[in-house]
Amino acid sequence: MLDRLKDVEKRYEEMMTRLCDPAVVSQADLYRDLMRESKQLEPIVEAYRVYRRARETEQEAKALLETSGVDRELRELAEEELQESRRTAERLSEELKILLLPRDPNDDRNVIVEIRAGAGGEESALFANSLYRMYTLYAAANGYQTEPVAANETELGGYKEISFMVTGHGAYSRLKFESGVHRVQRVPETEAGGRIHTSTVTVAVLPEAEEVELEINPADLQIDTYRSSGAGGQHINKTESAIRITHIPTGTVVECQDERSQYKNKDKAMRVLRARLFEQKQAEQQSAIAADRRSQVGTGDRSERIRTYNFPQGRVTDHRIGLTLYKLDAVMDGALDELIDALITADRAEKLQKG
Repeated sequence: MLDRLKDVEKRYEEMMTRLCDPAVVSQADLYRDLMRESKQLEPIVEAYRVYRRARETEQEAKALLETSGVDRELRELAEEELQESRRTAERLSEELKILLLPRDPNDDRNVIVEIRAGAGGEESALFANSLYRMYTLYAAANGYQTEPVAANETELGGYKEISFMVTGHGAYSRLKFESGVHRVQRVPETEAGGRIHTSTVTVAVLPEAEEVELEINPADLQIDTYRSSGAGGQHINKTESAIRITHIPTGTVVECQDERSQYKNKDKAMRVLRARLFEQKQAEQQSAIAADRRSQVGTGDRSERIRTYNFPQGRVTDHRIGLTLYKLDAVMDGALDELIDALITADRAEKLQKG
């Protein structure tokens, strides 16, 4: 581990030198890439330097204690310093193991979230709306921006499906474990008998792909325009500003109707299409990886039931890590950090175990 840390520090120092070079500053793409890499390495280098200082202090205190003729007061100070520096070094050693784990290359990206009603009819559509609210509140609390892409509303205010963008550094790292089937158990507002119903909603979290990473041939696209409409056929506007893009080779269809401008809708639809094709490409690559290397937290498979929201008991359970919280109201109001942090910790523990 120490050899790896020395290499990381050397690489970081080289990058900091290059970032001060006017020739590098004048090359926007190179400068941006170096800045991005240096930001990723900075916390590792800072922790390593503190760790190294703690080890040096530990050795100095040891040497002092082994020296004869040291008075009692100085010996006590050295003993105290020895214990404190040892504790610091041990704590940082564990932190550095985690910091050196291979990073998910998508962690810093913006995301596109797609929520679709599943089993349960209107109650499922209403819960899709509840999840949309939960994620937008969570995003706002973490300083992320959200922007709707397209929605298919129901008469009672639910969503058959809704997609939106979450923009902000690290959005994917916080939301990536939300992909899968979310199950809700509650008495529907539409249920007169007061019986508990079980419904499901599917969530997909897609990392946004940059244009340079995924080339799309314009000849492979079929672009249609249509008139945006809301629930019950109520027209949002009277011009054909909504966009439907079909990627012919894969059959992938993306719609965007949020903006009044056809140009803006097309831009958003292309971003969603790029994200979906990027996800498909990554899924193909990951399918080649042995199953024993996949995280126990989940593969991100949309058919995998990941969480249950039980309203009568006020609890939420994440089935992947066996965590139950009796804080359902807070969770539905966007307080997702405890769940997300636990999922990230489990993922790291699994990766550390596999070494």
